[in-house]
Amino acid sequence: MTVTTDTVLDQLRQIIDPDLNRDIVSLGFVKNLAISGSMVSFDIELTTPACPVKAEFQKDAEALVKKIPGVSSVTVRMTSQSRKPAAKQQAESPLTRVRSIIAVSSCKGGVGKSTVAAYMALELARRGFKVGLMDADIHGPSIPTLLDLQGRQVAVDDNQNLVPLDKNNLKVMSFGFLLGDAPAVMRGPMVTNYIQQILHRTAWGELDYLFIDMPPGTGDVQLTITQTLRLSGAVIVTTPQTLSLVDVSRGILMFEKVDVPILGIIENMAYFICDKCQAKHYIFGREQGGGLSDRFGIETLVQIPLLPEFTLKVGQTPANEHITAAVDRCIRSLGKTIAGQKQDPEINFNAQNIHLSWPDGETLSVSNRELRLSCRCALCVNELTGEKILRPESVRADIAPTKIVPLGNYALGIDWNDNHTSGIYPYKTLRQIAAVTPK
Repeated sequence: MTVTTDTVLDQLRQIIDPDLNRDIVSLGFVKNLAISGSMVSFDIELTTPACPVKAEFQKDAEALVKKIPGVSSVTVRMTSQSRKPAAKQQAESPLTRVRSIIAVSSCKGGVGKSTVAAYMALELARRGFKVGLMDADIHGPSIPTLLDLQGRQVAVDDNQNLVPLDKNNLKVMSFGFLLGDAPAVMRGPMVTNYIQQILHRTAWGELDYLFIDMPPGTGDVQLTITQTLRLSGAVIVTTPQTLSLVDVSRGILMFEKVDVPILGIIENMAYFICDKCQAKHYIFGREQGGGLSDRFGIETLVQIPLLPEFTLKVGQTPANEHITAAVDRCIRSLGKTIAGQKQDPEINFNAQNIHLSWPDGETLSVSNRELRLSCRCALCVNELTGEKILRPESVRADIAPTKIVPLGNYALGIDWNDNHTSGIYPYKTLRQIAAVTPK
């Protein structure tokens, strides 16, 4: 029996990408299909090299094609999509050889962001991928201490680029290597210049992933990074307490304004497990309702408890189940971002209502007042009890938006005429309180 291209593709259509909910043929993942008599070979080109379902896809593809009458052998090569250069403006930058750049941000210090970034980068390096970690905090670099690299000096190659240090097959660069123990006493323009040098004068070589440990805040350094790099996405690390969650909103809005997709939220120090009763104790209070995903419309990648190993230098203990899950879910979210198309609704608003209309025909209308009262930001809801702080009588009668910004495919950011700007309104919430017009 003659083996045909159509027969092979029909078999492969049975493989469904669990994140994109479509088969790998319609997604365009099957490449370079070749049939020579009874021998079949092809590539499956995934969105990102560390895709957690890669081995499963390969196994299923081989098994399905071998079932075709007349097929004696199947060769499946797993590849990943090529990416645009990471550096937007500097064609000679070594970053042009980096496939994906992931910012790890907190917008507030003290939440364990650097520790999480280091563990995630080391976990991917342990899996055999080419990974780099850049410490972008000029004023308080912590990666040298976390990775036990204090006092180490970096070399310069023949092209006058800085050579990153190696830690368990992870390439590491930090301003701390250049500064030592001296304080960084400098202001805006000088800080921006140093960041540009570290970004574009580090000889990373070929990398699958580069993690950037962002400094806290939303100032010059963050803007320099987002304006000069093509960031693949951002992960936001937070703790479940009021001040941190206020900053989560600010961080989401900052990244969305510069068109950087949010890959998810990591909730650190979410709870501790009692060593006697093994019960979970939520020291900052337990999030009411659906948690951070309902509040911000963004996936919570993982909740990490208080862990003894997080008090040690990173690399002294193997990655735990929480870091493994965070990496897997982050990479899957990155894959969805690369493959997906952002579909912003058309937005209209007036003194009474907000109207949304999506390309697929769905329309939605919600009253300004209802939406303003639904805000679940840390200024409108008590973090510990879930009780509403915002009272209906305190909302002005003529409440209305002054500006509305779509946030990815998940929410709206709204500036109101009462000067409230920290609320994020997931589409899920809008659909729950709105009159939805059938398609």
